[in-house]
Amino acid sequence: MSEPNEHAHHIVGPKVYVTILFALLLGTALTVGASFVDLGAWHLTSTLVIYWNPIVALVIACSKAILVVLYFMHVRYSTRLTMLTVGAGIFMFLALVGMTLSDYISRAWGQW
Repeated sequence: MSEPNEHAHHIVGPKVYVTILFALLLGTALTVGASFVDLGAWHLTSTLVIYWNPIVALVIACSKAILVVLYFMHVRYSTRLTMLTVGAGIFMFLALVGMTLSDYISRAWGQW
């Protein structure tokens, strides 16, 4: 007799894992390639400059992390509660990083 909370496990074929492997390798190659190219800067004010290289590297890293979480941690085929838990963790991480950056940006640098 089966348990009432039991659900069927999804079987992922090796073709999916090989595809994800090549996507992760491509992401790594893109990160290395982008590190050798100067992507320039965006001057918001005379003192606030946003450089594009770290932003591109973070976008590639986040894309790779999403692939790992979805496929290697099997979140894509999990229950909605598992997806909600992962989403809450990501939201909490972004909230903490946002609060840290807002404190860092709001400091009066050089005016002590």
